[in-house]
Amino acid sequence: MSYTEAKEHTQGRLNTLFADPYRAFENNTDERQLHVRVMLYMLLARPMSRGDMTLRVIHGWENGSCEPGDLQHADYVLNTLDDVKRAVKDFDQATKQNAPLPSEDPAILAMPLANVIADAKAEGQEVTDDIPKTPARWSALEGGLALYTLFKMYHRLVYGEDDVYRCSQCQTALGPREIHEFHLEESEFALLVPLVGQPKEAPSLLVLHESQLKPIEKLLEESLSLLNDF
Repeated sequence: MSYTEAKEHTQGRLNTLFADPYRAFENNTDERQLHVRVMLYMLLARPMSRGDMTLRVIHGWENGSCEPGDLQHADYVLNTLDDVKRAVKDFDQATKQNAPLPSEDPAILAMPLANVIADAKAEGQEVTDDIPKTPARWSALEGGLALYTLFKMYHRLVYGEDDVYRCSQCQTALGPREIHEFHLEESEFALLVPLVGQPKEAPSLLVLHESQLKPIEKLLEESLSLLNDF
């Protein structure tokens, strides 16, 4: 298994801006609001303006559930705030009509996990029945460490996290990405962007739980209009 599949608590793009990114977004930090706006400009607004950003809304886990097959998602091209509002409207309408929430295939955890297991078996590796149901054991399989890192990110975005910010590096379907994860008063979300040194013009993701759609809409309404003045 390659150690480059994933690394947690790493330095990333925000280390070029802040002396201590892990403290920059805490509630008692001086100029916290400035730090939030600078981060949004660097990691979100600029990729949006280049047409490189996708909004991924996750749902399906609730009441402590974390079965890979239950995690669903809907993706939206994210070029302007109107695209966020479209996602908010879609989920609002589904909830009001008691209809299934927007979802699409392939499954973001179940399908990659099935592929990792199939590859391991093809290589002659024994895969016991409990491994698919035990995410901590996925890292024993080639490609499983990256998948486990993404699982933990999704789990924290659904169920919450004490750390305000963390940065990881991880292999994804888009290639290697920095995962910048935020659990702020304003909203909880993750931004998956190219690694430092990679071309900036590459697909990026804004990932959040469906419960965070309205909070992120409000945060971006307040921030993007300000950032557009510069």
